[in-house]
Amino acid sequence: MQKIAILSYNGSALFELGCAVELFALPRPEFEQWYECDVVSFNPGPLKTTGGLTLSARQIESLHEYDCLIVPSWPTQISQLQGLLAEQVVEFYQAGKRILTFCSGAFLLAGLGLLNGREATTHWRYAEKFQSRFPAINYVPDVLYLYDGQIGCSAGSASAIDLGLEVIRQDFGRQIANQVARRMVISAHRKGGQSQYVETPVLPNPGRFAEALDWAIANIDRSYSIDMLADKANMSRRTFDRRFRSAFNMAPNQWLINQRLRVARQLLETEQSTVEQIATYAGFDNASSMRHHFRKSMGISPRQYRDQFAIS
Repeated sequence: MQKIAILSYNGSALFELGCAVELFALPRPEFEQWYECDVVSFNPGPLKTTGGLTLSARQIESLHEYDCLIVPSWPTQISQLQGLLAEQVVEFYQAGKRILTFCSGAFLLAGLGLLNGREATTHWRYAEKFQSRFPAINYVPDVLYLYDGQIGCSAGSASAIDLGLEVIRQDFGRQIANQVARRMVISAHRKGGQSQYVETPVLPNPGRFAEALDWAIANIDRSYSIDMLADKANMSRRTFDRRFRSAFNMAPNQWLINQRLRVARQLLETEQSTVEQIATYAGFDNASSMRHHFRKSMGISPRQYRDQFAIS
């Protein structure tokens, strides 16, 4: 049984800490094997956290008994790290044990020099500060997470869940990882290389443009062109494309493919229709086209996706 330590400190970010607890510390009697997990701290408690709440963690002086360390967050302004915590984390790393960081947690490993010469990431809002302070690290922008078997770094808050599910998948297999995802009401595993940015952000100024996109989603099973959407938005195609890139940071056609894939994923998870029928319902020209975009986006076929994520 693997023992996991979730590191807490004064000022811990509750969401990321909660993600780690939900993924690894929640009792799961439905599985024959699962992790043994403690929320730990090198500081005496109670600890202050975001929102004015206090936390009682297991106070430790050593990480020797643990196999994996999770750093859900870490202050981004601390430049010098020393003392017992620093010594223990370095020894943990040198022993070849696994360390996962969520969001700003990468700043702890970076400050200890453990990421020098390695690829790493963090939340996009800290990217400039991270690169400026740690030039010896090969910072990778705009990915959800990086994981090489010993060190994993996730980006924004929710991508911690994606990294955690990948670790669970590698430890216990795809079926158990899917059960954990389903219990968390997460429909699919996102690959680490996906963008940190949300595919469909809320538009700040709704109007004809937003109405055209609402129509596109409501009529996703229909075959229509980007020119038709531009007409519905009462824009020239050139203006529509420019507005689209400004709002979504992608071309309209890619956005449309993403929407069709979203519908296809939902149908594959919940319906028994054939792949050919689902391709039609999602507005793809044919099943071959849907298979192509599935593999390009998720690295698996629609049938494999159904095998993994269908709700029984």
